[in-house]
Amino acid sequence: MAAQSEEGLKRIIGVRALAASAINLTVGAGIFALPAVVAGYLGTASFMAYLLCTILLMLVLLCFIELGTKITTSGGAYVFVEIAFGPYAGFLTNTLFWFGFAIMADAAVANVLIDSLSVFIPLLNHVVLRTVFLALVFGGVAWLNVRGVKQGVRLVEIVTIGKLLPLVALIIVGWFVVEPENLIIREWPSVSTLGEVSLILFFAFGGGAETALNSSGEIKNPTRTIPAGLLIGIFFVFLVYLSIHLVAQGVLGPALSEYKDAPLAHVAAKVFGEYGALLLVAGAAISCFGLISGDILATSRILYAGSRDGMIPSFLAKIHRQYATPHWAIIVYSFIGFILSISGGFRQLAILSSASLLLIYLGVILATIKLRVTHPEGAFKIPGGLLVPVLALIATVWFLSNLNGTEVIGTLIFLCITSLVYVIMQEIKKRRRL
Repeated sequence: MAAQSEEGLKRIIGVRALAASAINLTVGAGIFALPAVVAGYLGTASFMAYLLCTILLMLVLLCFIELGTKITTSGGAYVFVEIAFGPYAGFLTNTLFWFGFAIMADAAVANVLIDSLSVFIPLLNHVVLRTVFLALVFGGVAWLNVRGVKQGVRLVEIVTIGKLLPLVALIIVGWFVVEPENLIIREWPSVSTLGEVSLILFFAFGGGAETALNSSGEIKNPTRTIPAGLLIGIFFVFLVYLSIHLVAQGVLGPALSEYKDAPLAHVAAKVFGEYGALLLVAGAAISCFGLISGDILATSRILYAGSRDGMIPSFLAKIHRQYATPHWAIIVYSFIGFILSISGGFRQLAILSSASLLLIYLGVILATIKLRVTHPEGAFKIPGGLLVPVLALIATVWFLSNLNGTEVIGTLIFLCITSLVYVIMQEIKKRRRL
């Protein structure tokens, strides 16, 4: 029988499952268009951006790993920040994570999923069938996750394999079609261009591996599982992303940057013939479904954790008596994701996504620095003293400085509204105590 955490949740997630979750939550539909975007800036020197981006992300991820081995309750980044800086900072992080970042991504990806499947099933372009299908996707994944974390984890593992198979096949077979002269570096990029592209890649890599820590209350042996699972996951993602780009560059050459909509479909058509593009479309659909299923498993725990700590309505912290899952948090998260996906409301709020992720990173890095003193325990400690957190802090502040005006204004408005909600909720709590 699986051990139970102090929260009453079952500790089911091991190294393999955590690595699969990190891979699944990182490898999304973006990889199917990313090579053309990067090649448009850097050409055959694109590998430098992948390498730089991975190094920068690793600096941040090491902070998540250190805190994850110290604080092993559900909630991930939210709990880290809340313990370090108090309930107000925790409330902002909680809201930024599940609403500002994760659920916007799910709603957008759900629509990409429909668009991908409509290639095979044109009827899905009809608004009613589109709505019914999305209801089945969100409702089905929610039902499976309510039935138990083991079922949710198993789904993530299966979907992760399913989304990787077309990509791995393209990498392996594609190497035999690569023309070596297409990989020769003819011009080195400027530092500013390399930085700009690294920012684009950062969001393609980011928001995945660390999201898996939202389920920390269901991770067995966290001090061993978290470092191994996340490091294996992000290293595997780096290998897949870099290999896919090199194959795309080697097959299409300078023309890669011209296929901005679906570069990998064109690569697959050259590698596998007329059915290659369909294979990649199916892969994109599986990737989208995988991201949604992974987020419902992981990010619903943010709602649960906030409710457990009295920050949001208490019913979201209820644990199912039979299945030992936060069933109301799962249901509510899935329902909001479904509503946004069919309403198109996520499009207006999507500008929050990049800024939300960076602010979450900023909070976790600062929490790492502070908790080094107040919470010295933990099996994993980043070597080099404060060097890694400080470098991660510099990188994150630099990324924040590159946000455009619309993103900054939208985020400031969102933070003001969220702060007002927090003040109102605190006032209501005070009156109830009187």
